[in-house]
Amino acid sequence: MLEKALTGGKKYWAWIIFLLAVIAVGLVAYFRQYNYGLGLTGMSRDVSWGLYIAQFTFLVGVAASAVMLVTPYYLHDFKKFGKMVILGEFLAISAVIMCILFIFVDVGQPMRILNVLLYPQLHSVMFYDMCVLCGYLAINIVVGWTTLGAERKGTPPPKWVKPLILLSIPWAFSIHTVTAFLYSGLPGRAFWLSAIMAARFLASAFAAGPALLILLVLIVRKVSKFDADPPGVGAIQSLVKIVRYAMIANVFFYICEVFTAFYSSIPEDMAPFKYAFVGLDGHASLVPFMWTATVLAFVGIALLVLPTRKNKVLLPIALASVFFANWIDKGIVLIIAGFVPNSFGRVTEYFPTSNEITIVVGVYAIGALVLTILYKVAISVRVEKDL
Repeated sequence: MLEKALTGGKKYWAWIIFLLAVIAVGLVAYFRQYNYGLGLTGMSRDVSWGLYIAQFTFLVGVAASAVMLVTPYYLHDFKKFGKMVILGEFLAISAVIMCILFIFVDVGQPMRILNVLLYPQLHSVMFYDMCVLCGYLAINIVVGWTTLGAERKGTPPPKWVKPLILLSIPWAFSIHTVTAFLYSGLPGRAFWLSAIMAARFLASAFAAGPALLILLVLIVRKVSKFDADPPGVGAIQSLVKIVRYAMIANVFFYICEVFTAFYSSIPEDMAPFKYAFVGLDGHASLVPFMWTATVLAFVGIALLVLPTRKNKVLLPIALASVFFANWIDKGIVLIIAGFVPNSFGRVTEYFPTSNEITIVVGVYAIGALVLTILYKVAISVRVEKDL
């Protein structure tokens, strides 16, 4: 079926060439980092995780969100998601690939990744994170490709696929839960040391991931003949409900964290929140990001709760607000604020370098290229079947 990705119009090939150009620039930046070392990044002794790990954390949630389609469709026979579920599975594949690439560029020398395989430690959360991510990637590739191939032939999927589909449901929850444990198990970081970190991660994932998927469905509707939500089906509005309630839960969990920190008046617990919202000791680089995320979160919730959620113009704005609010929270603030204050009670600010940002953009371009190819195949099969 991959041959279907080799056909397309001028706009399709222009998009592919653009992504390849961005990837090439990202590779140049990565080779600079490979030769020079992580000293080219904004990371330091006090801030050992930066933009790479932040994007990894966010994208794990995007990958896990596919379960919001898989569970209703396969477990509860919710037919509305029939045409959309393959798009969710392919989004998960591209998201996991980007997650792995962000780990790859973060470790500096790529050979260090082999240490996880050659010297596995059963008490290491990173070892389990690697296992669940690779397993989730394999499951989605096998399930997505097999079911799409069966659909192309006009036959039901093989019976052996159903157990894999059922396995993917708890596996999706596990990838973001284990990622949350990477943070919540660190006693020296008060911002991350929370029993509800996994719950926060899952809530934000089930808001941002489906929001992105709906936006992609709307884009696919514009640029192709395939409509994953034909008139009268209501798949998008059903998914909007999931986004709405997940985002409300995410904001509620965050408010609980703020209350616990400030009502207890423990300085170490309050410091990261102060740094994020109002600045700390004259350092306020995160303040505009945090308030932007806060405004976007409440705007997104308001637009999704009110009847505006059915407006064709306001719905994409609401979904984009939810998506970027979560991206700022998990893709920027969560990591940086977690390192404030350092072991000496001081603030060491982190600013990503241009080389670092270029690598991040390059990885996102790889993810977009993978997603474009997978969507091109899926859409071609669906359109061919509908003819």
